[in-house]
Parts: sequence; C-alpha cells; structure tokens
Amino acid sequence: MSLWTSLEPASATVDPGASTRVRLRVRNTGDVVDEYRFEPVGSVAPWTTVEPPTLRLFPGTTGTVELTFAPPRTPDATAGPNPYAVRITPTEHPDAVTVPEGNLTVTPFTEVRAELVPPTVKGRFRGRPRLAIDNLGNTRVTASLSGTDTGDRLSYDLQPGNVQIEPGRAVFVDATLRPRQIIWFGSKEEQPYALAVRRSGAQALEIDGTFVQRGFLPRWLATALSLSLALAIAFVMIWLAYKPQVRSLAAEKLEQAGVSTLPPPSPSAPGNVKSSPPPPPEEKPAEEPAASPSPQAGGGDGGGGGGGGDDEEKPKERTAATAVQELAARSDGRHICYRAYVADRGWQDPVCDGAEAGTTGKDLPVKALNIAVAGTKGTAGNGAHVVEEWLTGDKWSSAADGIDMYIGSTKEAVSPLQGFTIKVTDGSVCQNTHVANKGWMGLGCTKPGDWMYGGSPMEEAQNLEAIRLTV
Repeated sequence: MSLWTSLEPASATVDPGASTRVRLRVRNTGDVVDEYRFEPVGSVAPWTTVEPPTLRLFPGTTGTVELTFAPPRTPDATAGPNPYAVRITPTEHPDAVTVPEGNLTVTPFTEVRAELVPPTVKGRFRGRPRLAIDNLGNTRVTASLSGTDTGDRLSYDLQPGNVQIEPGRAVFVDATLRPRQIIWFGSKEEQPYALAVRRSGAQALEIDGTFVQRGFLPRWLATALSLSLALAIAFVMIWLAYKPQVRSLAAEKLEQAGVSTLPPPSPSAPGNVKSSPPPPPEEKPAEEPAASPSPQAGGGDGGGGGGGGDDEEKPKERTAATAVQELAARSDGRHICYRAYVADRGWQDPVCDGAEAGTTGKDLPVKALNIAVAGTKGTAGNGAHVVEEWLTGDKWSSAADGIDMYIGSTKEAVSPLQGFTIKVTDGSVCQNTHVANKGWMGLGCTKPGDWMYGGSPMEEAQNLEAIRLTV
C-alpha cells in the first residue's frame, strides 16, 4: 500500500439543515508522483462534498482534503449514527483503492403538520371530517388526539385516538362530530371547533375547522304548519257554531203544491187510510260472469277465456349484476360493472372495468348508481346528494359478488348525486369522477379493504356527471 490516511476527527455530529466539516489527511508513501481521486460513499454520500476532489502528491509528501456534511432538514436525514466512507483511487495504481471510514451522528428533530379534510363539514346530526397528520421530522412521533369547541356544544369520536408515525409518513384519523342539541326548526348554525395533536413535552398542535349544523325542518315550514293548524282549528270552530240545516228541496216543492207523499186509500176499503206496502223490487235474470280482460287481473272463472293472450311479457332489465356475471363467466379474475341513472334519460346500459358511465358536456347529472363486482368478496357504498348530502345517514348499501348494489335515488324530488363512497372487501377499488364545472377529478384508489370518496368537494356541491371504476 502506497498511501496513508487519517480522518480528523473520525466521529462528528451535525444538525439537519446545518453543516460540519471533517479533515482527511493523505500521505504518498510510494516512490512515484501520484494523483488521488476522492469519492464519498455510503448513505450520507448524497449530501457530502469533498474539496478538492483530486490531489497530486510527490513521494513522501502529505496533503489535506475537507469533507463537508450538510444533511437536509427532511426525513431523509435519519437521526442517529450514520457510518460514512471516502473511496480514494490512485491514478498510477487504480487497483490500490483505499476506503477510510468514519461516523457521522445526525441529531433528531421533530416537525408535524396536520390538515382537516374538508375544513368545513355540514350535517343535521353529525359531521365526518378526516384529519391528515404528516411527520416531516427524522424521528418517530407518538401523539394523542382530542377535540374542543367553545361552549362544549359538540362531542367527538376520533378513530384512532393515538397514533405513531414513522419519519416521512402520514396517517389519517376519522373524526365524527355530533351536536349535543338538535336544531328542530330554524336555519343553519356554524360551530367552530379544533382538533388537537398532543405530543409529550411539546406544545399541542391545533387545527381549526367549522361544523355547519342544519335545522331538521326549515323555519318557513314550521311557520306554514303553525298557520295551517290555526286555520284548521278556526274552521272547525266556525263549523260547530254555524252548522247549516240541510233540507230536501223536493219535499219543499211537494208541500207548496199541496201533494201528499202518501198513496191514495184502497178502493175496496173506503175507510182504510193506511198506505200499501211498496212492491218488491224486480228480480233481474242472473248474468254470466264477465271474462277477465288480462292474466294480470287475476284470471276468470273458466267462462270467457282468451282475454290475456294479447299481452307480451316485458323483457328482463339488464343490470350491473347481469353484466358482471356474464363477464366473470367469460374471464376469470376481478371485475366491476356499473351503470348510471341520468336525469331526464333514465338508466343507461351497464359498462365494466374502467369504461365511462354517465355523460360529459351535456349538463345531465347522475341521480343514482347501480354497481356489482366479481372476485372482490363484495362491495359497499353510500351516496352524497347535492341538497340532502348523505340522505341515508351512516347506513351504507352493500352487496356480495354478483349482486346489484344501488346508491342514490331516482325520485324526482331528490337532488342529484354530488359524489359517493365505495369500498371492496378484498383488494382495492379505483375511481375517477367527472363533476360539473370541474371536469375529470383524477384517478384515486383505496388501500386494500379501505374506502374512499369520489366526486365534487362537499363544500362546492357540484353535480356528478360520469364515473369510471376498476378493481
């Protein structure tokens, strides 16, 4: 070996976002002039520089290079001891490579960022935001979660209530807000609240949000019901006080003409003034029972016949379950088929595995969806409407493989969908939605067994127009 090296110091400490230097001394112990090339290696090499990168030494002389370590203030700079090395390659003897090694300790730092998605939620009985927590530090974060508001008007259910987040990772916390008092009549009320991320020895990180509580019935409806009840009571009181006397007009006319309604006395008994009994009603001959006009009316008694042969049986409706069963029979694996109920158009034909259902550029919203899967052990979902939002509350629709699942409503009085949640029992499901005034929102996929929301942001309440689904 024709080279001697020394790291001064061999161990160093540095803070993320700062820098430190280590001196590397090199001596040419050979008998020829040689040039040495320096190259940092190891996990810290991306943020290590060597100055100068090459050094030319005469025999018996010593030179010095400086190693500068500048770890970034990101999760990539792992806290704790990090070994490093410098590869020294002689020009004259490229096979005689020397690799001196040292140790660099990176100090830990903590940085946590949190965000409410969405920051504003609406509901009559509950609101369901999600809290996203990112660990931007270089060490593990352990935290507990809690919720607060002015006046203690809300209760909070946070799942999970405690989190552990590795460096560079993020977790999602599902929050359920419930008002302690229901607004039965009246307009909506805004209730500010905050979710706090609490860490031992650090100040709590609070994220502000707003819960908009809607009245169960609008104020105008309460006024209308009160007015209707008052009018009904007034009408009954007037009727009881001034009940009209009903009398036959025919009887009045007969009295004015001096005609009695009694029959004349019998000529065989002049003194008899008793009226004769009225004659018995004429007996009509019995009629044959009429034949039933169609089989749907229940059928005849075997008399007429031939009345129901003209009606044709309606063809069976082709649903998403029909399509996915046919597709699974042709091709093994995972499949998803679906169709959309489009306003003013009705149900479309089902499509499968990423094809487009609904319309784009025609201003025709989707009111309901019919979905069926194969190979995922079932699916579940819920629909969010533009006006009513989560019409069925926390009651999801679900169906096993090969069975139809419906979300939304085809009723004219119910507003169109603005979005929907979906999940599959086994594996993941991906969705892309086309929203009025926004276009395609981009592909999003669930984690295995988890659910996700697709469609218009809830605070914007735009019509859903088309979807694409894959599993």
